[in-house]
Amino acid sequence: MMRALNTAGTGMVAQQMNLDVIANNLANVNTTAFKSQRAEFQDLMYNTFRASGAASGGEARLPQSAQIGLGARFSASSSSFAPGSLTATGSPTDIAINGDGFLQIQLPSGETAYTRDGALKVDANGQVVTSDGYHLIPQITVPVGARALTIASGGEVTAVLPGNNDPTELGQITLVMFTNPAGLTRMGQNLFSAGGASGQPSTVTPGTSGAGILQQSFIEGSNVQVVEEMVRMITAQRAYEINSKAIQTSDDMLSILNSLKR
Repeated sequence: MMRALNTAGTGMVAQQMNLDVIANNLANVNTTAFKSQRAEFQDLMYNTFRASGAASGGEARLPQSAQIGLGARFSASSSSFAPGSLTATGSPTDIAINGDGFLQIQLPSGETAYTRDGALKVDANGQVVTSDGYHLIPQITVPVGARALTIASGGEVTAVLPGNNDPTELGQITLVMFTNPAGLTRMGQNLFSAGGASGQPSTVTPGTSGAGILQQSFIEGSNVQVVEEMVRMITAQRAYEINSKAIQTSDDMLSILNSLKR
């Protein structure tokens, strides 16, 4: 009877983790370029009372095993890198990646992070930065008085400088590709770091080597599907409830045993 209590308890813990993942998705439904996650689970060890194929007498063999599972556990949070919807902003420094790839960001520590959040800004020094002030790699500087800033689909950045009527190239925005984007580690602030399973970053020009193209004055929205998350929430709630019922039933059966008299 105690086995059922522990087994149902692992199910409740697993569904709590499931709801944590769902809640984080819903909290980020309006987060720029957010990629949703899905909780994954594994069954735990099994108590084997009889192995399949064991002798049952003479030459007869048991066709099935007799096993009782010990519950479930949270094993991974799988990320979906499906594209989010693009929204026009009217800001010339905003860019959306239409396809695969990540922007490179220089952190204050000197480390390189990666993001799909293209809500870029120009700081007091004219350098292109993220909303948190982290510099874009490679660095691009917009001179004072520059106008008609243009970011081409291939990443070329140009602007018309004071005293000049022709566009001047300011730099080139590149993208980074990973063999396994799902292996990236989330850092918060819409940033990822390269993980052990992501593969090495490969720097490419937008629109080449399978990378997406850039769309100026757009940003990518979250790919969270609210209806889908609500269905998962209901399923998690019912699974949590039925596991709690299993604990109650086990407790009732233990109460019956305790009340038995000779």
